[in-house]
Amino acid sequence: MIQRGQEEPAADPTVNIDGADVPFTDGETLYEVCSRQQKDVPTLCYDPRLDPFGGCRLCVVELEGARNPVASCTTRATAGMTIRTETEAIEKHRRTLLELVVSENRQVAVDELAGYASQELKTLVDRYDADRGRFKGKQSGHSRDDDDNPFILRDYDQCISCYRCVRVCAEQEGDYAISVMNRGFETRITTEFNGLLRDSDCTFCGQCIQTCPTGALADKKALKSADIPGEIEKTRSICPYCGVGCSVDLVTKGDKLVGVQPAMDGPANEGALCVKGQFAFGFVQHDDRLKTPMVRGDDGELHPTSWDDALDRAADGLRTVVERHGREALYAVASGRAPHEAAYTMQKIMRAGWGLNQIDNCSRA
Repeated sequence: MIQRGQEEPAADPTVNIDGADVPFTDGETLYEVCSRQQKDVPTLCYDPRLDPFGGCRLCVVELEGARNPVASCTTRATAGMTIRTETEAIEKHRRTLLELVVSENRQVAVDELAGYASQELKTLVDRYDADRGRFKGKQSGHSRDDDDNPFILRDYDQCISCYRCVRVCAEQEGDYAISVMNRGFETRITTEFNGLLRDSDCTFCGQCIQTCPTGALADKKALKSADIPGEIEKTRSICPYCGVGCSVDLVTKGDKLVGVQPAMDGPANEGALCVKGQFAFGFVQHDDRLKTPMVRGDDGELHPTSWDDALDRAADGLRTVVERHGREALYAVASGRAPHEAAYTMQKIMRAGWGLNQIDNCSRA
């Protein structure tokens, strides 16, 4: 209730989107406001983690009073604006832009294993039924087949110069390992001195892979499994390598783990991973991974046994060490690949069982 002498609170400012008044907060872009209203405004250069770039121009909208359409990702919402997101002219503009983009690419359809965002271009081309050969001609990308790093495929024939890879490397990782050289059809995504990734400041975090909308930068390890039959499935989990707790999506085909992708909505990592979390999953299915307990026999060799026998042997060994050398001779190192329950049990054995604080974890290094 408003008391006499009090001013009524100011109403939230609004913009009119396709005939509906929509409130917004100061600093929001038109693209952000449209997204909140489930308006499917297309884009290829936009990543919500990055500063708006406005390079692809697919997100343009009609702004009443403006001479030309405006890029919604870089235009701040202002009270009283009236915009239209899906007019015939705008849709024709987007289709033409897509046809220009795909005219340079060797192919539009790439394997989903290439990366998290790798299907964005194909999805838009299919949505707008864009003619893939209308503007076919000169190309600007040149792949780096000579880059023999084991993680990142540099297939620049697929590059559309959205610069998301360059920007995520700088803005999110702070590595500045990749950049852009030249202009026009001579534009290249490159490293310092146009060298190999292993000779640059690249940490192989894979951020550039996961933001690329065309598969120009792709996951080499995952693509090795492209010929494995079966549907691609993703299962949410937590990276086992350290205590940060990065959320990941485990990519599988049948019963085989073929890749790891960062969870863009992960509360701890927000789409980021380190080189281990991104690529070091080979231990899961390695031939040398133990599938049953092993104990050393009188012949000096390891032999399979039951869990009960293995645990009894381990307990006897620990008791023998304490009897001969005292409990201070015990020291435990837990595995970073073990689940939290195992780590808790390990420290409980040392602290409650033996009265020691001599326990560490390999993930701390």
